[in-house]
Amino acid sequence: MPSDQKFDLGYLGGGQLARMSILAARPYGVSTLSLDPGEDTPAARVGKAIVGRLDRPEDIATLMRRCRRLTLENEFIPAEAILEAAKQADFDLANLVPGPGALATIQDKLSQRQAYQAAGVPSPHAVSLEDGGAQAKAEIGFPMVLKARFGGYDGKGTRYARTEAEFEQHADTWQKGGWLAEAFVPFVRELAVMVCVPENGPAACFPTMATEQRNHVCDVVYPCGSDGSKIAEAAVRAMGGIGLFGVELFELADGQLLVNEIAPRPHNTGHYTQNWGGTTQFEQHVRVALGLPIDTAPTGHPTSMANILGPDHGFDFKKARERLFATHPQAHLHWYGKAESRPGRKLGHINVAGGRDEALAARDAFFGV
Repeated sequence: MPSDQKFDLGYLGGGQLARMSILAARPYGVSTLSLDPGEDTPAARVGKAIVGRLDRPEDIATLMRRCRRLTLENEFIPAEAILEAAKQADFDLANLVPGPGALATIQDKLSQRQAYQAAGVPSPHAVSLEDGGAQAKAEIGFPMVLKARFGGYDGKGTRYARTEAEFEQHADTWQKGGWLAEAFVPFVRELAVMVCVPENGPAACFPTMATEQRNHVCDVVYPCGSDGSKIAEAAVRAMGGIGLFGVELFELADGQLLVNEIAPRPHNTGHYTQNWGGTTQFEQHVRVALGLPIDTAPTGHPTSMANILGPDHGFDFKKARERLFATHPQAHLHWYGKAESRPGRKLGHINVAGGRDEALAARDAFFGV
Protein backbone atom coordinates (compact mmCIF):
# COMPACT_ATOMS: atom_id res chain seq x y z
CA MET A 1 0.00 0.00 0.00
CA PRO A 2 1.71 3.27 -1.09
CA SER A 3 2.33 5.44 1.99
CA ASP A 4 1.48 8.62 0.05
CA GLN A 5 -1.95 7.41 -1.08
CA LYS A 6 -4.74 9.70 0.12
CA PHE A 7 -7.92 7.92 1.21
CA ASP A 8 -11.33 9.55 1.18
CA LEU A 9 -12.38 8.37 4.63
CA GLY A 10 -10.43 7.09 7.61
CA TYR A 11 -11.87 5.08 10.51
CA LEU A 12 -10.58 5.22 14.07
CA GLY A 13 -11.30 1.63 15.04
CA GLY A 14 -11.54 -1.59 13.07
CA GLY A 15 -14.43 -3.54 14.59
CA GLN A 16 -17.76 -4.60 13.13
CA LEU A 17 -19.18 -1.07 12.96
CA ALA A 18 -16.25 0.12 10.85
CA ARG A 19 -16.58 -3.02 8.75
CA MET A 20 -20.24 -2.40 7.94
CA SER A 21 -19.65 1.30 7.29
CA ILE A 22 -16.78 0.47 4.94
CA LEU A 23 -18.99 -1.98 3.04
CA ALA A 24 -21.65 0.74 2.74
CA ALA A 25 -19.03 3.15 1.38
CA ARG A 26 -17.99 0.90 -1.51
CA PRO A 27 -20.99 1.60 -3.79
CA TYR A 28 -20.31 5.31 -3.28
CA GLY A 29 -16.84 4.95 -4.78
CA VAL A 30 -15.22 5.87 -1.47
CA SER A 31 -11.70 4.72 -0.59
CA THR A 32 -11.26 3.85 3.09
CA LEU A 33 -8.51 3.14 5.61
CA SER A 34 -8.96 1.93 9.20
CA LEU A 35 -6.68 2.12 12.22
CA ASP A 36 -6.83 -0.49 14.98
CA PRO A 37 -4.37 -2.15 17.38
CA GLY A 38 -5.37 -5.56 16.04
CA GLU A 39 -4.20 -6.99 12.74
CA ASP A 40 -6.99 -9.44 11.90
CA THR A 41 -9.93 -7.12 12.52
CA PRO A 42 -13.42 -7.21 10.98
CA ALA A 43 -12.63 -3.99 9.08
CA ALA A 44 -9.25 -5.25 7.86
CA ARG A 45 -11.00 -8.20 6.22
CA VAL A 46 -12.97 -5.90 3.92
CA GLY A 47 -10.71 -2.89 3.39
CA LYS A 48 -7.27 -1.33 3.73
CA ALA A 49 -6.03 -1.12 7.32
CA ILE A 50 -3.04 -0.06 9.37
CA VAL A 51 -2.06 -1.22 12.85
CA GLY A 52 -1.70 1.29 15.66
CA ARG A 53 -2.98 2.26 19.07
CA LEU A 54 -6.11 4.37 19.32
CA ASP A 55 -4.85 6.24 22.37
CA ARG A 56 -1.47 7.17 20.88
CA PRO A 57 -1.46 10.55 19.09
CA GLU A 58 1.41 9.50 16.82
CA ASP A 59 -0.60 6.57 15.44
CA ILE A 60 -3.75 8.65 15.01
CA ALA A 61 -1.68 11.30 13.23
CA THR A 62 -0.51 8.65 10.76
CA LEU A 63 -4.12 7.97 9.82
CA MET A 64 -4.87 11.69 9.60
CA ARG A 65 -2.01 12.31 7.17
CA ARG A 66 -3.37 9.64 4.84
CA CYS A 67 -7.07 10.54 4.87
CA ARG A 68 -9.07 13.54 3.72
CA ARG A 69 -11.88 12.99 6.21
CA LEU A 70 -12.04 11.04 9.45
CA THR A 71 -14.72 9.36 11.54
CA LEU A 72 -14.76 6.90 14.40
CA GLU A 73 -16.18 3.55 15.29
CA ASN A 74 -16.40 3.99 19.04
CA GLU A 75 -16.47 6.84 21.55
CA PHE A 76 -13.60 5.61 23.71
CA ILE A 77 -10.74 7.17 21.74
CA PRO A 78 -9.47 9.94 24.04
CA ALA A 79 -10.43 13.35 22.71
CA GLU A 80 -7.10 14.68 23.99
CA ALA A 81 -5.22 12.16 21.85
CA ILE A 82 -7.20 13.26 18.79
CA LEU A 83 -6.45 16.93 19.44
CA GLU A 84 -2.73 16.24 19.85
CA ALA A 85 -2.71 14.07 16.71
CA ALA A 86 -4.35 16.86 14.71
CA LYS A 87 -1.54 19.22 15.74
CA GLN A 88 1.10 16.69 14.71
CA ALA A 89 -0.55 15.96 11.35
CA ASP A 90 -1.73 19.53 10.68
CA PHE A 91 -5.20 18.01 10.24
CA ASP A 92 -8.22 20.31 10.03
CA LEU A 93 -10.62 19.08 12.72
CA ALA A 94 -13.52 20.34 10.61
CA ASN A 95 -12.89 17.12 8.66
CA LEU A 96 -13.48 14.93 11.74
CA VAL A 97 -17.02 13.63 12.32
CA PRO A 98 -18.07 13.97 15.08
CA GLY A 99 -16.00 16.90 16.33
CA PRO A 100 -13.73 16.59 19.37
CA GLY A 101 -15.92 18.87 21.50
CA ALA A 102 -19.00 16.68 21.18
CA LEU A 103 -16.85 13.59 21.62
CA ALA A 104 -15.32 14.89 24.86
CA THR A 105 -18.76 15.68 26.27
CA ILE A 106 -20.11 12.25 25.39
CA GLN A 107 -17.06 10.46 26.79
CA ASP A 108 -17.77 11.86 30.26
CA LYS A 109 -21.17 10.59 31.37
CA LEU A 110 -21.46 13.34 33.97
CA SER A 111 -20.77 15.99 31.32
CA GLN A 112 -23.47 14.32 29.21
CA ARG A 113 -26.01 14.65 32.01
CA GLN A 114 -25.04 18.25 32.66
CA ALA A 115 -25.36 19.12 28.97
CA TYR A 116 -28.86 17.60 28.86
CA GLN A 117 -29.86 19.57 31.95
CA ALA A 118 -28.53 22.82 30.50
CA ALA A 119 -30.49 22.23 27.29
CA GLY A 120 -33.69 21.24 29.10
CA VAL A 121 -33.57 17.66 27.83
CA PRO A 122 -35.12 15.21 30.34
CA SER A 123 -32.61 12.70 31.72
CA PRO A 124 -31.84 11.12 35.11
CA HIS A 125 -30.33 13.51 37.65
CA ALA A 126 -26.64 12.78 38.20
CA VAL A 127 -23.93 14.07 40.52
CA SER A 128 -20.25 13.39 41.11
CA LEU A 129 -19.10 11.06 43.89
CA GLU A 130 -15.91 13.02 44.51
CA ASP A 131 -17.33 14.30 47.83
CA GLY A 132 -17.75 10.79 49.19
CA GLY A 133 -21.39 10.53 48.21
CA ALA A 134 -22.86 13.27 50.41
CA GLN A 135 -24.47 15.12 47.49
CA ALA A 136 -25.75 11.89 45.97
CA LYS A 137 -27.43 10.85 49.21
CA ALA A 138 -28.97 14.30 49.68
CA GLU A 139 -30.19 14.90 46.12
CA ILE A 140 -30.81 11.41 44.75
CA GLY A 141 -31.27 9.04 47.66
CA PHE A 142 -31.79 5.32 47.36
CA PRO A 143 -32.05 3.41 45.13
CA MET A 144 -29.37 4.97 42.94
CA VAL A 145 -27.17 3.85 40.06
CA LEU A 146 -23.39 4.18 40.24
CA LYS A 147 -21.54 4.60 36.94
CA ALA A 148 -17.97 5.04 35.80
CA ARG A 149 -17.82 8.44 34.14
CA PHE A 150 -15.48 7.19 31.43
CA GLY A 151 -15.34 4.02 29.36
CA GLY A 152 -18.28 1.95 30.58
CA TYR A 153 -20.55 0.17 28.09
CA ASP A 154 -22.82 -2.89 27.90
CA GLY A 155 -23.22 -2.83 31.68
CA LYS A 156 -19.48 -2.58 32.35
CA GLY A 157 -18.79 0.18 34.85
CA THR A 158 -22.28 0.11 36.39
CA ARG A 159 -23.30 -0.77 39.94
CA TYR A 160 -26.62 -0.55 41.80
CA ALA A 161 -27.01 0.76 45.33
CA ARG A 162 -30.51 0.10 46.65
CA THR A 163 -29.53 0.95 50.21
CA GLU A 164 -26.78 2.83 52.00
CA ALA A 165 -25.26 -0.52 52.96
CA GLU A 166 -24.98 -1.49 49.25
CA PHE A 167 -23.53 1.95 48.51
CA GLU A 168 -20.76 1.34 51.03
CA GLN A 169 -20.19 -2.18 49.68
CA HIS A 170 -19.14 -0.54 46.38
CA ALA A 171 -16.90 2.01 48.09
CA ASP A 172 -13.68 0.27 47.08
CA THR A 173 -14.73 0.90 43.47
CA TRP A 174 -16.13 4.45 43.47
CA GLN A 175 -13.63 5.85 45.98
CA LYS A 176 -10.90 5.40 43.37
CA GLY A 177 -12.42 8.41 41.58
CA GLY A 178 -14.13 8.96 38.25
CA TRP A 179 -17.59 7.74 39.28
CA LEU A 180 -21.02 9.36 39.38
CA ALA A 181 -24.36 8.57 40.97
CA GLU A 182 -27.63 9.01 39.16
CA ALA A 183 -31.29 8.49 39.89
CA PHE A 184 -32.65 4.98 39.43
CA VAL A 185 -35.26 5.02 36.65
CA PRO A 186 -38.19 2.56 36.92
CA PHE A 187 -38.59 2.34 33.15
CA VAL A 188 -41.04 0.04 31.42
CA ARG A 189 -39.19 -0.08 28.09
CA GLU A 190 -35.88 0.93 26.60
CA LEU A 191 -36.13 2.69 23.25
CA ALA A 192 -33.56 3.92 20.76
CA VAL A 193 -33.41 6.38 17.86
CA MET A 194 -30.69 6.87 15.26
CA VAL A 195 -30.22 10.59 14.58
CA CYS A 196 -28.12 12.06 11.77
CA VAL A 197 -27.06 15.72 11.97
CA PRO A 198 -25.34 17.09 8.84
CA GLU A 199 -23.09 20.12 8.55
CA ASN A 200 -25.94 22.03 6.96
CA GLY A 201 -29.67 21.40 6.83
CA PRO A 202 -32.14 19.58 9.04
CA ALA A 203 -31.41 16.48 11.07
CA ALA A 204 -32.88 13.11 10.07
CA CYS A 205 -34.28 10.54 12.49
CA PHE A 206 -34.79 6.86 11.85
CA PRO A 207 -37.85 5.22 13.46
CA THR A 208 -37.95 4.75 17.21
CA MET A 209 -37.22 1.14 18.14
CA ALA A 210 -37.74 -0.92 21.27
CA THR A 211 -34.64 -2.66 22.62
CA GLU A 212 -34.24 -5.51 25.06
CA GLN A 213 -31.04 -6.31 26.90
CA ARG A 214 -29.60 -9.62 28.07
CA ASN A 215 -26.87 -9.35 30.70
CA HIS A 216 -26.70 -5.62 29.85
CA VAL A 217 -25.98 -6.36 26.15
CA CYS A 218 -28.45 -5.46 23.40
CA ASP A 219 -30.32 -8.64 22.53
CA VAL A 220 -33.22 -7.80 20.22
CA VAL A 221 -34.46 -4.61 18.50
CA TYR A 222 -37.94 -4.21 17.02
CA PRO A 223 -40.55 -1.60 16.01
CA CYS A 224 -42.28 -0.13 19.04
CA GLY A 225 -45.10 2.16 17.86
CA SER A 226 -43.72 5.15 19.82
CA ASP A 227 -42.00 8.29 18.59
CA GLY A 228 -38.96 9.50 20.49
CA SER A 229 -37.47 11.50 17.61
CA LYS A 230 -38.05 14.93 19.15
CA ILE A 231 -36.25 14.25 22.41
CA ALA A 232 -33.56 12.22 20.62
CA GLU A 233 -32.73 15.09 18.28
CA ALA A 234 -32.75 17.55 21.20
CA ALA A 235 -30.28 15.34 23.04
CA VAL A 236 -27.92 15.25 20.06
CA ARG A 237 -28.20 19.01 19.60
CA ALA A 238 -27.22 19.41 23.25
CA MET A 239 -23.90 17.72 22.41
CA GLY A 240 -23.16 20.33 19.75
CA GLY A 241 -21.81 17.92 17.18
CA ILE A 242 -22.48 16.65 13.68
CA GLY A 243 -22.59 13.03 12.58
CA LEU A 244 -24.61 9.89 13.21
CA PHE A 245 -25.71 9.26 16.80
CA GLY A 246 -27.48 6.40 18.55
CA VAL A 247 -29.72 7.78 21.31
CA GLU A 248 -30.89 5.42 24.05
CA LEU A 249 -34.10 6.35 25.88
CA PHE A 250 -36.04 5.22 28.94
CA GLU A 251 -39.84 5.06 28.62
CA LEU A 252 -41.74 5.45 31.90
CA ALA A 253 -45.15 4.00 32.76
CA ASP A 254 -46.85 7.33 31.99
CA GLY A 255 -45.25 7.52 28.54
CA GLN A 256 -42.60 10.08 29.51
CA LEU A 257 -39.21 9.64 27.86
CA LEU A 258 -35.81 10.26 29.44
CA VAL A 259 -32.45 10.20 27.67
CA ASN A 260 -30.15 7.46 28.90
CA GLU A 261 -27.01 7.79 26.78
CA ILE A 262 -25.71 8.78 23.36
CA ALA A 263 -23.20 6.98 21.14
CA PRO A 264 -21.60 9.19 18.42
CA ARG A 265 -21.46 6.46 15.75
CA PRO A 266 -23.47 3.71 14.10
CA HIS A 267 -25.27 1.75 16.76
CA ASN A 268 -26.46 -1.79 17.40
CA THR A 269 -30.05 -0.54 17.50
CA GLY A 270 -29.79 0.70 13.91
CA HIS A 271 -28.62 -2.55 12.31
CA TYR A 272 -32.17 -3.39 11.17
CA THR A 273 -31.87 -0.65 8.54
CA GLN A 274 -29.51 -2.83 6.51
CA ASN A 275 -32.52 -4.83 5.31
CA TRP A 276 -35.53 -2.59 5.72
CA GLY A 277 -35.56 -1.46 2.09
CA GLY A 278 -34.48 2.15 2.63
CA THR A 279 -31.31 4.11 3.37
CA THR A 280 -29.25 2.34 6.01
CA GLN A 281 -27.63 3.85 9.09
CA PHE A 282 -24.26 3.01 7.56
CA GLU A 283 -25.03 4.89 4.35
CA GLN A 284 -26.04 7.88 6.45
CA HIS A 285 -22.80 7.53 8.38
CA VAL A 286 -20.75 7.57 5.19
CA ARG A 287 -22.65 10.54 3.79
CA VAL A 288 -22.42 12.69 6.90
CA ALA A 289 -18.77 11.78 7.45
CA LEU A 290 -17.95 12.92 3.91
CA GLY A 291 -20.07 16.06 4.11
CA LEU A 292 -22.51 14.74 1.50
CA PRO A 293 -26.27 15.46 1.63
CA ILE A 294 -28.08 12.92 3.81
CA ASP A 295 -31.44 11.22 3.39
CA THR A 296 -33.66 13.64 5.31
CA ALA A 297 -36.57 11.20 5.70
CA PRO A 298 -35.27 7.62 5.88
CA THR A 299 -38.09 5.08 5.68
CA GLY A 300 -38.50 1.36 5.15
CA HIS A 301 -40.70 -1.60 6.04
CA PRO A 302 -40.97 -2.94 9.62
CA THR A 303 -37.83 -4.96 10.36
CA SER A 304 -36.34 -6.41 13.53
CA MET A 305 -32.86 -7.49 14.59
CA ALA A 306 -31.54 -10.16 16.94
CA ASN A 307 -27.90 -10.17 18.01
CA ILE A 308 -25.81 -13.31 17.76
CA LEU A 309 -23.70 -13.51 20.89
CA GLY A 310 -20.95 -16.01 21.47
CA PRO A 311 -22.39 -19.07 23.25
CA ASP A 312 -20.96 -20.68 26.37
CA HIS A 313 -20.01 -23.68 24.27
CA GLY A 314 -18.55 -24.21 20.85
CA PHE A 315 -20.80 -24.24 17.80
CA ASP A 316 -20.48 -24.96 14.11
CA PHE A 317 -21.13 -21.71 12.22
CA LYS A 318 -21.73 -23.38 8.85
CA LYS A 319 -24.33 -25.72 10.31
CA ALA A 320 -25.95 -22.83 12.17
CA ARG A 321 -26.16 -20.84 8.94
CA GLU A 322 -27.71 -23.82 7.17
CA ARG A 323 -30.32 -24.25 9.92
CA LEU A 324 -31.24 -20.58 9.73
CA PHE A 325 -31.91 -20.51 6.02
CA ALA A 326 -33.58 -23.92 5.97
CA THR A 327 -36.38 -22.58 8.21
CA HIS A 328 -36.16 -18.82 7.58
CA PRO A 329 -35.06 -18.37 3.96
CA GLN A 330 -35.98 -14.66 3.97
CA ALA A 331 -33.81 -13.85 6.99
CA HIS A 332 -30.66 -11.77 6.51
CA LEU A 333 -27.47 -12.89 8.26
CA HIS A 334 -24.66 -10.44 9.01
CA TRP A 335 -21.46 -12.12 10.24
CA TYR A 336 -18.67 -9.91 11.55
CA GLY A 337 -15.68 -12.09 10.76
CA LYS A 338 -14.14 -11.88 14.22
CA ALA A 339 -11.08 -14.00 14.82
CA GLU A 340 -12.50 -15.77 17.86
CA SER A 341 -15.74 -16.44 19.70
CA ARG A 342 -16.13 -15.71 23.41
CA PRO A 343 -19.23 -16.09 25.58
CA GLY A 344 -21.36 -12.96 25.20
CA ARG A 345 -19.22 -11.46 22.42
CA LYS A 346 -21.12 -9.93 19.50
CA LEU A 347 -20.40 -12.17 16.52
CA GLY A 348 -23.14 -11.08 14.15
CA HIS A 349 -26.83 -10.33 13.85
CA ILE A 350 -29.94 -11.46 12.02
CA ASN A 351 -32.47 -9.11 10.41
CA VAL A 352 -35.99 -10.23 9.54
CA ALA A 353 -39.14 -8.57 8.28
CA GLY A 354 -41.66 -8.30 11.08
CA GLY A 355 -41.41 -7.89 14.82
CA ARG A 356 -39.79 -9.27 17.94
CA ASP A 357 -41.15 -12.81 17.64
CA GLU A 358 -39.89 -13.23 14.09
CA ALA A 359 -36.39 -12.08 15.06
CA LEU A 360 -36.19 -14.37 18.08
CA ALA A 361 -37.51 -17.35 16.10
CA ALA A 362 -34.84 -16.84 13.42
CA ARG A 363 -32.07 -16.69 16.00
CA ASP A 364 -33.41 -19.81 17.75
CA ALA A 365 -33.21 -21.61 14.43
CA PHE A 366 -29.61 -20.43 13.99
CA PHE A 367 -28.61 -21.95 17.32
CA GLY A 368 -30.78 -25.01 16.88
CA VAL A 369 -33.09 -24.20 19.81
